[in-house]
Amino acid sequence: MSTKKDKHSSKDKNYMRIAFNLAMARKGLTGNNPSVGCVIVKNDKIISVGQTGYDGRPHAETNAINNSFQSLLGAKMYVTLEPCNHYGKTPPCTNSIIKSGINEVFYSINDIDKKVSGKSFKILRKNNIKVKRGLLKKKAKDLYNSYIINRKYKLPYVTAKIAISKNKLIYSKGTKRITNQISDKLSHYLRYKNDAIMISSKTLNIDNPKLNCRLRGYEKFSPIRVVLDKYLDIGLNTYIYKSVKKNNTIIFHDSLNLSKTKLLKKKGVILVKVKLNKKKIFDLKNILKKLFFLGIRNLLIEGGDKITKDLLKNRLINQFYMFKSSKVLSKNTKHVIFTSTDILNKHYKIKSKISTDLAKDKITIYIR
Repeated sequence: MSTKKDKHSSKDKNYMRIAFNLAMARKGLTGNNPSVGCVIVKNDKIISVGQTGYDGRPHAETNAINNSFQSLLGAKMYVTLEPCNHYGKTPPCTNSIIKSGINEVFYSINDIDKKVSGKSFKILRKNNIKVKRGLLKKKAKDLYNSYIINRKYKLPYVTAKIAISKNKLIYSKGTKRITNQISDKLSHYLRYKNDAIMISSKTLNIDNPKLNCRLRGYEKFSPIRVVLDKYLDIGLNTYIYKSVKKNNTIIFHDSLNLSKTKLLKKKGVILVKVKLNKKKIFDLKNILKKLFFLGIRNLLIEGGDKITKDLLKNRLINQFYMFKSSKVLSKNTKHVIFTSTDILNKHYKIKSKISTDLAKDKITIYIR
């Protein structure tokens, strides 16, 4: 048994856990910036809290400082990620901390951004502020998994989901719903937490999905719709086409159909022409790079078996939700079997398993 003493007290950990809860609540909703939580404590009492603002500004530290109704002189700050120290669209958080009178700062891990990483520690210490880092760092690495992928690889963090029947079908003609209401709500929660949702034109034209978030009160957080449509086959009677608004729909294509291109552009669709590879399919990593360039940091895949298999084979999915129903579907003339189970078991590990009460759905979450 290790005799090494933990340098952080239980009180420190509890305050930081509150900061993590604040950060988790905004994860996926802060644009290009990471979601950060901040708690300010004075005389062993929480006097203020802050979160990163929607779309990334203001920063959590600034919000917490501004939210306080009393002097911060001699207070402690608990923040989930290293405070920023450079001018961007907002002034450095280190400046605000120094001016506030806070005399001790706890944060979990260094920011992966090279402009920030490790520099704030030195700046704050130079200004006679005690700094302690490493508090709940394992929790921080889990929280910032998507942010680390974004910064390190210049790719969106990709979450995929698929619903299968007990006999591993993802589609059977005549069956509209495979999973139960609890699973459906989790699906909509994933839409709420992601910037964009991607499907193929085949899924679009067969299922005619809405791809919006239908959790009450969160409709405005519906993701941008992304469609892989090689030859611009999108049906003009589909919900996606009829509900196009400025900047809410992106279509990747390799079509020379000028009349359809003109029609879609006039409707407000963002069209991105991409050459197909030698197999006459999209290079999915190239698609992800282009989505990152367009500002997509968290991407949800709700495709069929083929696109899901291609992404899994190329290790482009970071997190995968498998919703397995207790229903047995008919293998009629038109059905699709999920064929990626072996890839998941070989190259991904199970993060957690969830059982639902209603209709006995089972949800398995895999991570890379």
